[in-house]
Amino acid sequence: MIYKSRLKSQSWAGENIGIIVLDCEYPYIPGNVANATTYDFPVRYAAVAGATNDRLIYNRDPELLAPFIEAAQKLEAEGVKAITSGCGFMALFQKEIAAAVSIPVFLSSLLQVPFIHQITGKRVGIISASSSNLTTEHLENTGISETTPLAVAGMEHNRAFTQAIFEPDCTLDDDAIRVGVVGVANQLMHDHPDLGAILLECSDLPPYAHAIQAATGLPVFDFITMIKYVHTSLACKPYVGLI
Repeated sequence: MIYKSRLKSQSWAGENIGIIVLDCEYPYIPGNVANATTYDFPVRYAAVAGATNDRLIYNRDPELLAPFIEAAQKLEAEGVKAITSGCGFMALFQKEIAAAVSIPVFLSSLLQVPFIHQITGKRVGIISASSSNLTTEHLENTGISETTPLAVAGMEHNRAFTQAIFEPDCTLDDDAIRVGVVGVANQLMHDHPDLGAILLECSDLPPYAHAIQAATGLPVFDFITMIKYVHTSLACKPYVGLI
């Protein structure tokens, strides 16, 4: 077999997924998008200095676009085959960053919502880091129609979550956040009995997907389900079996 290099700028190989991460200061526990042990395949990170949660989520700072594009182009030059991010609110820049590179870009877990609605035929529950800051623009940029039935709740009232993510002191109370997000999920189900599934917008919430599913019995989608799905399309394996 003869192998050929894909890119002259690539001095290593095997990292199909590139991940743009924000400039944050809290523990990235297993299951978090920014923890490489979350995956059973290698990933490559590009951190964007100065890209804080506040600037992206609260301020929707348009000046973040240029460094995000620079990070995406760097990842592409380093050989990744698709690019995602470490925050669902990067949906704001989905179209611009996708246009700036020649490989697939899937910046927000919200991109899964149309698919989830199609396969369930029911209302999609969304748990966001901050429901009050999740706008129509975020939804439209990820292909979510205004006719798609949604139920949106947020973690902004869970003190353990906001302390860790928005007022970081380099600590994270895993148990308290788990209890909080399960409570939010249960309240969503109580308020909307027609839920067909739950989507976790925030990249810090996948560690709690198992607990949410155990409490609700619903399918749970998040950044990790999306990343694994895309990775499978980039690393197809031959089938071996019997006929």
